[in-house]
Amino acid sequence: MNQLPDDRALTDRGLDVPVATAPDQVLLIACGALAREIIAVRDANGWDHLAITCLPAKLHNDPQHIPQAVRARVRQARADGFESIFVVYADCGTGGLLDKVCAEEGVERIAGPHCYSFFDGNDAFAARTDTGEEMTAFYLTDFLARQFDTLIWKGMGLDRHPDLLPMIFGNYEKLIYLAQTEDQLLEDRARAAADKLGLVYERRQTGYGDLTTFLQRAAI
Repeated sequence: MNQLPDDRALTDRGLDVPVATAPDQVLLIACGALAREIIAVRDANGWDHLAITCLPAKLHNDPQHIPQAVRARVRQARADGFESIFVVYADCGTGGLLDKVCAEEGVERIAGPHCYSFFDGNDAFAARTDTGEEMTAFYLTDFLARQFDTLIWKGMGLDRHPDLLPMIFGNYEKLIYLAQTEDQLLEDRARAAADKLGLVYERRQTGYGDLTTFLQRAAI
């Protein structure tokens, strides 16, 4: 099994594009926040022909840059010999612009508005959205539980300007930790994040949700 990438590197730099080494090799262009999960699913299924490159997870704080960053990776990957490319990004706040880029570049992305949705299962998440039962929920994944301070507390400036807390999180009532794995340390971190934000804590075990199905299609 490959060594898991460092969270800080995935947040700040992502993972470089590898060079294609075989005709059947498939490249996954992913958000750095998904690297560990993709590697876990890939290795568990023996899909050794799936290669991965990641954009920095911190792009989520500036989602308008995601579409063109994905386009650049697609073009770089083709120059490096990859013919089969899949994008492991949901819309992620791009307002449909990522879909436009994917259509123009001839690549497929994973379905869903964001990773919370496809981890939970897009159909199940949409059903909850339709009923409005989680309108006031803020979500964490395993990656965000580990990187809460970096991406959210510090990334949103709350460490320097705590007065922003009611402005940013005042309409939220609970934090839902969508857990991909069983990890007590991550649960403790997610619970601490909820306390820090003044939100009711809830945990939901999702596993990898629709990510597994998408990677299976890419692996065929």
